[in-house]
Amino acid sequence: MIVSGTVDGLYYELHGGPIAGREVVLLSSGLGGSGAFWAPQMDALLAKYPVVLYDHRGTGRSVRQLTQPHSVQAMADDIVKVMDALGLARAHLVGHAAGGNAGLALALSHPDRLAKLVVVNGWSRPDPHIKRCFDTRICLLKNSGIEAYVHAQPIFLYPATWLSENHDRLQAEEPHHVAGFPPEEVMLARIQALLDFDIDDRLGEILHPVLVSASADDMLVPVGCSMRLAEGLPNGQLEVAPWGGHGFTVTDPETFNAALLGFLEGGG
Repeated sequence: MIVSGTVDGLYYELHGGPIAGREVVLLSSGLGGSGAFWAPQMDALLAKYPVVLYDHRGTGRSVRQLTQPHSVQAMADDIVKVMDALGLARAHLVGHAAGGNAGLALALSHPDRLAKLVVVNGWSRPDPHIKRCFDTRICLLKNSGIEAYVHAQPIFLYPATWLSENHDRLQAEEPHHVAGFPPEEVMLARIQALLDFDIDDRLGEILHPVLVSASADDMLVPVGCSMRLAEGLPNGQLEVAPWGGHGFTVTDPETFNAALLGFLEGGG
């Protein structure tokens, strides 16, 4: 059963409801923003939990205008709006990169709304390598256009071997990604929000159980960022997959899903 709706321009879906009296998992995607990113996790999660998907503001089926000024905190506030629309007082949150950072912001601003948190390839403060990668993507978008940005995007997301093996699939998906790409100013503002995100000195305030999940070969977010994040969280634990790149939830979903379910079902 799928229930869909829109709140303040945010498109959301509830899968596997009803939610009364049950633990619920809310999934928040990375920079691309689409809830469809989590397709490789859905079957595993739905076997045990109702799952909420949504498209970030500015992306997918959500409104293309951003809150001003835009920030990771604004992304966290949008999560609260989706939860309120569903009558969901509390949820486990699984966030990838931007979505994971939004989960950290949510833990600080609305701690009562969060049960457990999973941060996948996120960070507590900007890293020089992350800045270099985003500077490159900004340059591509501004100087070469959306098509060039989309064509280059898999280089930042996936291991080279996986890219080669999935070349035809990625080529076939490019026109879809170009057609659904946000306005340039929206993407630039979302990137800037990520570059401005820095809660490094507040990690000790986050008392929730947090799984910091990372891939050792992440080309976009160095694994050291996840190590630093886990070390600073009072109840953080680190899980590092040996392979899979920034998008290892896609390239190696079996490894990620096993760690995810183990954390959600464990104590704490």
